[in-house]
Formats: sequence, C-alpha cells, structure tokens
Amino acid sequence: MAAEPEQSDSQPRPGGAQTQAAEPVRPGAAEALRKLHQTEPPRRGRLRIYLGMAPGVGKTYAMLNEGRRRKSRSTDVVVGFVETYNRPNTIAQIGDLEVVPRKRIEYRGVTLEEMDTAAVIARKPQVALVDELAHTNAPGSKHEKRWQDVYDLLDAGITVVGTVNVQHLESLADIVETVTGVKVRERIPDKVIDDADEVEIVDMSPQALRQRIKHGNVYPPERAERALNGFFREGNLTALRELALRRVAQEVDEKLTAYMHEHQIEKTWPAGERVMVCVDHRSQSAHLVRRAWRMADRLQAELLAVFVAPPGWARASEADRKALAANLRIAEDLGAEVIQIPSGDVAMELARVARERNVTRIVIGHSARSRWYELLHGSVVNKLLRALSDVDVHVVARGEPKARG
Repeated sequence: MAAEPEQSDSQPRPGGAQTQAAEPVRPGAAEALRKLHQTEPPRRGRLRIYLGMAPGVGKTYAMLNEGRRRKSRSTDVVVGFVETYNRPNTIAQIGDLEVVPRKRIEYRGVTLEEMDTAAVIARKPQVALVDELAHTNAPGSKHEKRWQDVYDLLDAGITVVGTVNVQHLESLADIVETVTGVKVRERIPDKVIDDADEVEIVDMSPQALRQRIKHGNVYPPERAERALNGFFREGNLTALRELALRRVAQEVDEKLTAYMHEHQIEKTWPAGERVMVCVDHRSQSAHLVRRAWRMADRLQAELLAVFVAPPGWARASEADRKALAANLRIAEDLGAEVIQIPSGDVAMELARVARERNVTRIVIGHSARSRWYELLHGSVVNKLLRALSDVDVHVVARGEPKARG
C-alpha cells in the first residue's frame, strides 16, 4: 500500500480540525545582546602610563597600587608583566593580584622570560598591568618591543596600565646622552605617549631618590655607590626631572588644545605660556623676533613667528621678499615655529592663529602707517586688542631700545 503524502500543517485534518504553524522561538534580550557582542569587534582598551624621571622613583609601585585599588572595586585585573628587581616593597605590593605566567624562550642556551601576550588575551581581563614598555623582547618573540605587545592587548579590548622612564623616549635620546653621558639603547616611540589616554608623572626630588639608593631600596649595596657617582648624580637627575615634567606638560597642553577645538572654545586658556611674534619684511622684525625669543626663554614657553601677507604683497619687490625670508630665517634659527599665511586681513588672521594655538602673549611692532591711514583703515594693534581681550599684546617701539630690552 502506497504511503500517503505528508499533510502540511496548514492543510485541514480529518474531522475539520486545523492547526497553526509553530512560530520560531525568539531569543531573549540577554541572549541577543550576547550574540551581538560575539559578532562585534572588541572596543580598544585604554592606555594609562606612569612616567618617571629615572629608575627607582616608584613607577612600578604606583602601577601595582592602582591595580589593587581597581581590584578592590571588583575590576578584573591581572599582572601581565612586572619587573620587581627583587625589591621587597615592590614584591609585597603585588599582594593577591593574579599573575599571568610568563612565556619562557630559549636563546643560545639561556632561558629568557617575557610577557605571554597570547595568554593574557586568552584570559580576557578588564585590566592588565605591564611594566617597562621600552623593554626589548627576546629573539623569537612576536614583536621586538614590549610596547608593541601592549598594542595587541589594547586591540583585544584590554585596558593597560604601564610604566616607562623619560630617558627611553626616542625624541629625548640625544639630550639624555649629552646630559648623562649614557647612551640609552632601549627606546620607545613618542607616539606611545601621544596615544595614551592618561599620562601621570611619578615625581620625586633628586635628593630623595639618591637617599633611596643609599638606603639600598633601589640597588644592592655593591651597585649603589657606583650608581650614585654615575647616572644618578644630582645634576643628571635634576635635568631628567625637568625633561619629564616638560613632557607631561606638553601632553596636557595638547589635550587642552584638542578639548578646546572639540568644544569650539574660542577664548584662550592660559594653562601654559605660548608667545607669538608678528613678522614682516621690515628691519624692525629681526629685533622683534629676538625680543620675543627672550620673553619665551624666560617663560620657558613655545615661540611662534607668524607672517600674514598684507594686501598687495603679490606685487612686493624682490628686496622686500628677501628681507622677509631673512627675518623668518632668524626666527627658525632661534627655534621658533614659522607660520606663513598667504593672504587675508592681517589682524583677523593673527587673532585666528592666536586662538587656535592658545597663545598667551603677542609681540608686535609699532605701526609704520601714518596716523591718517590708521584713522581711515584701522590699526592692526587696535583690532588685535579688540579681538583678543584675554591675550597680552606687547607693542614694541620702532628701533632698538637704548636702555633695557
């Protein structure tokens, strides 16, 4: 007997009864959210860096202390890599923090230990503590430098708290070598600091750090005396401290400027000094540049040299153009950032640059225009004063001063 074809659920059944097709089971909100998170790439983790002027100031201790504070607030924290140098206080600070086992690499008969980046990523913590970002990994590692491993952690959505000393920054390598006489071989690109969401300086006076070394808190006794007479001389530490403070101040200033642009804040905030000098082809400009440089040097401030081409500059003589180039060259030789604006209202363009670059002081020469011209067309200085009520404008008289500068 032939089998009867299967009846569809939508077809009438014997007895006239009819059933509805079963609706698919819809996932709950929690299940839908879980699947969404599985398909979305993880958000990049945040990077926080403790920056020190020299070994021994307490960067690792501060990093571990932060890790323990976060853990006390129920954050999932692990130690990716910490270099204790057998310092008792540092070892004790690890406390009950979970430590991801290190990766062991054999190289020329020696076993080297590095951060096991893959294991940290597989563990999926919220925060990983990673010491000494400028460290060079053992041959055979995925990356040459530890900071590159940190970027892998960040890409995996893990927040990283790390440490580095100022002498390891690439941009400061030549300065550090000149000051200390020591060539620093392990370096880190400045972009790592620039990419960081937070940079905090771990500060200590040179005298206090030298006392720590004398007490054996940094190096064993047999190394302490040699360190104090070498890299850790008081003059070296003072210079390194200034470099660290300036680098963090630069980072803060850049973030402030970015915040102002993001929130369309046009007034200047004098969180740090920045001097702008207005340059043109006149011989007085060379004096203005030097005057502005002395001011910026006293304030330890950045110097900008700005030229705005006035109306009719396209028809300027070759002599005037050479004179302008010579004045701008003087500014460059003195370390100023030169900005040239090809056309526009001179006063308004100067005011725009001042607002965008958060300038706090402007040095400008006395007008060479006649009184009648200024009455008819307006004074650049007066326009600047009206446009920038919160910026100091220093108007310098024509000619070299006879008394003090």
